Amino acid sequence: MTTETTPVSIQREPELAGQTVVVIGGSAGIGLETARRARAEGAEVVLTGRNPDRLEQAATEVGAQRTAAFDANDTASLARFFQELPTPIDHVLVTAGGPRYAPLLEMDSDEVREQLSGHVMLGLEVARNAASKMRPGGTLLLMGGTGGRRIGHGLGIASAATAALPPFTAALALELAPVRVNLIAAGFVDTPLSASLLGDRLDERRNELRATLPIGRVVGPTDVAALAVHIMSNTALTGATYDIDGGQQFVS
Repeated sequence: MTTETTPVSIQREPELAGQTVVVIGGSAGIGLETARRARAEGAEVVLTGRNPDRLEQAATEVGAQRTAAFDANDTASLARFFQELPTPIDHVLVTAGGPRYAPLLEMDSDEVREQLSGHVMLGLEVARNAASKMRPGGTLLLMGGTGGRRIGHGLGIASAATAALPPFTAALALELAPVRVNLIAAGFVDTPLSASLLGDRLDERRNELRATLPIGRVVGPTDVAALAVHIMSNTALTGATYDIDGGQQFVS
């Protein structure tokens, strides 16, 4: 006599159900993929970006609750955005901005100052304006990189700027508690930003990484989005830096 068993379907609750995720720089790349992943996990999403047309298209793709087109580095616009944002919100991801690699002696003092402080100041301004709107246990999630940890000709001030972010994140986590603050440090991620930086060297770089990375493939924005949503949902994580580069820093 045989007994047949019926497979039991286990329903998993969405990890961000009933929560609101704000993405500063959410019209493309990592920001857009994180918004898409957050929506799949039950969250409402709010997107910002500089390009109104691209932002509108992204919002339609993911079903964003709200959008705002402005330059995140404009402190007045950033403050106005958060003032007008309905409360409460749960998570804020900041992906706006990007690195600039150039020999130090070719950079003027204003460029050096901007590269050294730009990401820190943006994170600080977002923290100041978002903190009163955020639920306890939510997270402010910043973006950094692993590539700038090495010193190399042509990297310019990037290594110094990269080094500032982990201690800044940890200090901010203490000041914002019980809101959490974390940092994602990515290597090369196959995004429109990477394409704009590399130009006609993009395919060469992709092939190089496929051949050398321990994971045997190029890191994509969906990989970073999965990490971002995990950090949002795991309320034990704060003040930490999470590398995601496929092992790039160990083989470059």
